[in-house]
Amino acid sequence: MSEIREIKSTRSEIVLSLHSHIRGLGLDSNMEPKPVAGGLVGQIEARKAAGVVVDLIRQGKMTGKGILFVGPPGTGKTALAVAIARELGEDTPFVAIDGAEIYSAEIKKTEVLMRAVRKAIGVKVRELRKVYEGVVKNIKIGFVKHPFNPYARIPGEARITLETKDDSITISVGEEITSQLVQLRIKRGDHIWIDAETGIVHKVGRVKGVEEAKYYDIDSTRIEEEMPSGPVKRDKEIVRVFTFNDLDLYVASQRFSITSLFGVELEKEIDEDVRKSVNSMVKKWLEEGKGEIVPGVLFIDDAHLLDLEAFSFLTKVLESEFSPILILATNRGVTRIRGTDIEAPHGIPLDLLDRLLIIPVKPYTREEIKQIILIRAEEEEVQLSKEGLERLADIGANHSLRYAVQLLRPAYIIAERRKHQEITPEDIEEASKLFIDTKQSVKLIKQFEEQFMK
Repeated sequence: MSEIREIKSTRSEIVLSLHSHIRGLGLDSNMEPKPVAGGLVGQIEARKAAGVVVDLIRQGKMTGKGILFVGPPGTGKTALAVAIARELGEDTPFVAIDGAEIYSAEIKKTEVLMRAVRKAIGVKVRELRKVYEGVVKNIKIGFVKHPFNPYARIPGEARITLETKDDSITISVGEEITSQLVQLRIKRGDHIWIDAETGIVHKVGRVKGVEEAKYYDIDSTRIEEEMPSGPVKRDKEIVRVFTFNDLDLYVASQRFSITSLFGVELEKEIDEDVRKSVNSMVKKWLEEGKGEIVPGVLFIDDAHLLDLEAFSFLTKVLESEFSPILILATNRGVTRIRGTDIEAPHGIPLDLLDRLLIIPVKPYTREEIKQIILIRAEEEEVQLSKEGLERLADIGANHSLRYAVQLLRPAYIIAERRKHQEITPEDIEEASKLFIDTKQSVKLIKQFEEQFMK
């Protein structure tokens, strides 16, 4: 375990601003969907089916299976996929890609899919490590001259006193740890712990009542009421969640650091031997009881844009030892499989379609659209008048939910310019004139068809 350091994951896929309000499927104790809950509105049957899927996942009964959401655009397919991931827990990796994303000119489409798959599989690693943990009672940082700039000074070493209710220790630390102390702005009263093996410093919060420590009425650091107890030097269980892709990149970077010495550049695609070594390492952690697999969710929207090679790859993924929860979504009926003349339901080959639990989603009613707009307005901290809400609900019902939601922010800016506290129907009308929807765009094209380039 000592060779694996903490890896800073850049999982921007987890954060979907359009669905940031979703907290789960909104089910009651009997696993029945509430009309409005968890950030979701309506889609009772689809949410109930998704609840059953969550139970199957928790029971380990989804091996070899996937999910397919089928419905018109703007019916909440992505929202339901996000809700399933939220329902499975905060450590659950969630990766969302569009079917068109795999066609990259730089790397093979199977490599794009493989990276997405391995980003969607987590490994929770538990380690018992020696740490120094306590509240900073005193800290003195020594500075030395910069090796290249004689006029600059950099952190050189530090002497720090950590204390708890039962113990107090003064330790000296070197340049790397001192740099972290400076970067984290560690000062008297801060509750920290230092990994004795890696030297990584973690700031937990601040403790009240430490002598000579300064406190503020407003502080971004979490304030703790009590000082921690026990010895300063202790064994601490550290839990980290990595994705398989994190580990792939780490192992590949280690090999790169060696091969680069001989002028060999790291390939754009991760070598299969790297992934095999990571798989072996994870299996060893599992056998030793030091880790556990956290199945994540791989969501592929517009799945009808995938081709036969991609579908064959996903079929193989479903059969593999380490597999995420595969969720596909499409708004197509019977259509051609990309790159062929073969027509199939939803543009998906039957051999893969047979492995998918198909969940239909239906268009929202006007009242449901109204509720969704209200939730989005609260999430974006936008004030809507009653009349403005009704007008947006009409637009959502007559045009599309997405168009209505997209008008929220422009209408709010217009309202601010007009010195309004709330968005009024007049503000919405002005926004709808400036930003047209798809139907209006098609109408405009037909009206000026002769003047458009062909």
